[in-house]
Amino acid sequence: MLHITNGDAAVSRLQATGLGGEYLAWRDVLHEGPVPAGLSLEQLRPIRARFIAEQGWADDEQVVLADFVQRDTTLAGCQKYDEVVLWFEHDLYDQLQLIQLLDWFAHHECGVTRLNIVITDRYLGTLGPAEMNQLFHDRQLVTASQLMLGQTAWAAFRSPDPRQIEDVLQSDTAALPFLAAALRRHLEQFPSVEDGLSRSEAQALQVIAQGTQSVRDAYSAAHTAVEDPIFLGDTTFASYLESLSQSAQPLVLFADGQPIRVPRQGLAAHAFWDAMVKITRAGTAVLAGQADRIVLSGIDRWLGGVHLQATGPIWRWNRAVRRLQLEQK
Repeated sequence: MLHITNGDAAVSRLQATGLGGEYLAWRDVLHEGPVPAGLSLEQLRPIRARFIAEQGWADDEQVVLADFVQRDTTLAGCQKYDEVVLWFEHDLYDQLQLIQLLDWFAHHECGVTRLNIVITDRYLGTLGPAEMNQLFHDRQLVTASQLMLGQTAWAAFRSPDPRQIEDVLQSDTAALPFLAAALRRHLEQFPSVEDGLSRSEAQALQVIAQGTQSVRDAYSAAHTAVEDPIFLGDTTFASYLESLSQSAQPLVLFADGQPIRVPRQGLAAHAFWDAMVKITRAGTAVLAGQADRIVLSGIDRWLGGVHLQATGPIWRWNRAVRRLQLEQK
């Protein structure tokens, strides 16, 4: 039996159950960085490895790439297992991993191997053995409808035209009950028409505007305290603060007036979370809708298959009508 799940914390919980089998952690933050259309898993992995290393989320690009190669090799050997079980939660991070895997299984033959899925709105990394065993007992056979929806949603997520995601949201997504909410949350990460901020960036600025505080407290107040479900890792949140700070007109700074730069490792990384941050005058103007984050700071960001650049047309999220709009330059 092969268990595939969202990361190492969930793997450790599965190992404690006594269920046996092999465990595969799907370590990729797909809601960040390039996930362009038309690429196989093999073609995508060097792009993802490079991005992860560039973000400082791993020390060595080649180590990340080797991990992806091992991951994909295990997946390609699916026919040697009597059963494959997909364990994924309800948040954006997990749902993107899930549709990536469903798309892969829709295109690959695994012989007589049974493909099952655990559908849950509980955080796997927090559950005890009895709870994990109950979820295993309640697992379901993956249906043709789930495979088809996974294919469609994965293609939409990787499309350079994010309106394809809106098309998925207009369709029947009942086969994957947590997918629609996750995809809507993804669309909220596009810069808004009001101020150029993503939802996560706006929440960060709102919290910091309430008073100078530590990076750690800002993460808690701007994400874990207000998101349901939570999906954002602390290092990803830190990268947002760095992006908001590293420009000619920074929106946030360290309390001593220095631009925010996220240390990649060592003692400096530990001290970073205790460092105090503050909003700037420009940040206050953007938060009030009197200035635009992209006009002030530019943008160069991938959201799935969409590459947002200040020099070209930019897809923006209209919070009032909850739809995307294309802004032509």
